[in-house]
Amino acid sequence: MPLRTGTPMPDLSGATEWLNGECPSLDSLAGYPVLVHFWAISCHICHENMPSVNRWREEYGTKGLKVIAMHMPRQEEDTDVSKVRAKLSEMNITEPCGVDNMHTVAERYLNQFVPAYFLFDRDGKLRSRSAGDAGISLLEGAMKRLFEE
Repeated sequence: MPLRTGTPMPDLSGATEWLNGECPSLDSLAGYPVLVHFWAISCHICHENMPSVNRWREEYGTKGLKVIAMHMPRQEEDTDVSKVRAKLSEMNITEPCGVDNMHTVAERYLNQFVPAYFLFDRDGKLRSRSAGDAGISLLEGAMKRLFEE
């Protein structure tokens, strides 16, 4: 069963490695809206949707949004950290990115999908979650509503 709306944000520790910075603590994220997005280098939908995530990072980052990427491998080739590092630059992923090769963080988020998006409000409660092809368009409205409050 996926995380329910209103669930407190799960901890992000347990990733194999962190790129573009260190693992953000829940304390460091307190008081900020947070978008955690799961992606994989072999996921074509992730590649197609990343410009929207990057746009939100730029647009809503000035309003306090913290964005955290979580690379969740779908196949053995996805576990090569050097390939993940190269894709960060190619896909303009500048936010902290956990490499979740053991799916430790994904399990904590009850997530099995890439792409997957988890939007938390300033109180650290899950406001919206979505996944797959339509995930990005479903999240667009939730993102706007969160920042209109």
